[in-house]
Order: sequence, then C-alpha cells, then structure tokens
Amino acid sequence: MIVRIMGEGQVEISADDISVLNELDGELEAAIEVGDEKAFRVKLHALLDKVRQVGKALPDDSLEPSELILPPADASIEEVREMLGDQGLIPG
Repeated sequence: MIVRIMGEGQVEISADDISVLNELDGELEAAIEVGDEKAFRVKLHALLDKVRQVGKALPDDSLEPSELILPPADASIEEVREMLGDQGLIPG
C-alpha cells in the first residue's frame, strides 16, 4: 500500500503492518470524537511515527498513486476530522 504523508512524501507499507496502524488510527479517532486536543496530538504523532518506521520511503521522483493520504504532523483536529472517512484515516 502506498501512503503519502502530506508535506513529507510517499512510503510503501506492508500489508502485515496495517493492523497496527489501524489500532493507532482508532485511538486517534477516539481522541477526535471527544475533542481531546492533547490526546489527539499524541495519537497523530504516534500514527505518523509508526508509518515512517514501518514504511519504505519511495524516491521523491516516484509517480506512484497514493492509496492513502495522511495529514501532516501539524494538522489541526478539525483538519483531520474532515479527512476521516467511514473507516478512519486507514481503512482495513
């Protein structure tokens, strides 16, 4: 799965890592639902850090279509709320 982190570039994520990312995504959604800004910030950074950790960076000149687009680390809770689909940021 090809994932773009806005402002950072693309990474390729193994299918084996999706379940861990889904857990973090669920925690992020929960923080958004209750409007907990501090928890939101912690969970967003945890999700992005995990994507960076498990993802294999694609070259900057790569033209692969992104299957997922994740917000930048400095995104607001409202910006991320608007990006959420029915299955969160990371469907699966």
